Amino acid sequence: MPLSMAPEKINLMVTGFRGGFGLRRRLADLGFNIGMDVLVMVNQSAGPMVVAIKDSRFAISRGLAHHIFVEPK
Repeated sequence: MPLSMAPEKINLMVTGFRGGFGLRRRLADLGFNIGMDVLVMVNQSAGPMVVAIKDSRFAISRGLAHHIFVEPK
């Protein structure tokens, strides 16, 4: 399921990405790698999402989150 559809406060694991080299590089720079644990902190109906990876929190756009695929851990 895309990260943009994930519920809040559920531990997730990144399973893949949909996009070109630039998108994959940007996600890798943020710390999104396949197999990483992700926790969705804020996922409201509109606006950016707040996600936690390792010890950091990021606000990412819903469009970017739609290209990240996750599954419950």
